[in-house]
Amino acid sequence: MIAIIDYNTGNIRSVMNALARMGATDCMLTADADVIRRASHVLLPGVGEAGTAMIELRSRRLDTLIPTLTQPVLGICIGTQLMCLSSEEGDTTCMGIFPTRIVRFNDDAVKVPHMGWNTITQLSSPLFAGTDEESYVYYVHSYYPELCDCTIARTEYGVPFSGALMRDNFFGTQFHPEKSGPVGEQILRNFLAL
Repeated sequence: MIAIIDYNTGNIRSVMNALARMGATDCMLTADADVIRRASHVLLPGVGEAGTAMIELRSRRLDTLIPTLTQPVLGICIGTQLMCLSSEEGDTTCMGIFPTRIVRFNDDAVKVPHMGWNTITQLSSPLFAGTDEESYVYYVHSYYPELCDCTIARTEYGVPFSGALMRDNFFGTQFHPEKSGPVGEQILRNFLAL
């Protein structure tokens, strides 16, 4: 069973629909700690503001549960950001799974938010099996994870940043695989095969 963590953020339905299109029908939207612990895979998707999202996670005690999980866990967009050390958005302390900060794009250098298709390069994880360098994925964000030792894909938008991160059983994509066509579907399939 695939657990999709419910913490009152947007875009969760599009992830569920993408999984259903792939034939992954054994999915459950849940905030129940026991259900999440028993899941084979866990997804932390979402769209929203970091401070509010962390308040939601804390109110459900998910901020302490998620870092203890041992099965494959995939954060998507804000889910990835919440797995980092901190975010400039709302001066938010996050879960600290990935050793990097979330910072805002410079409005003077690029159009913010970064919205649309961009490439991922320097792919270095089983998450990207069968994915070509310079593949296009879909982004919608104003804040980004800085590069770090856990970076497994890079994207350039004014500055280079972590398009994806990995540490042990934890993975994060700043882009939206559920909106990234066949490339995103391959990435989700790879995650479910871990």
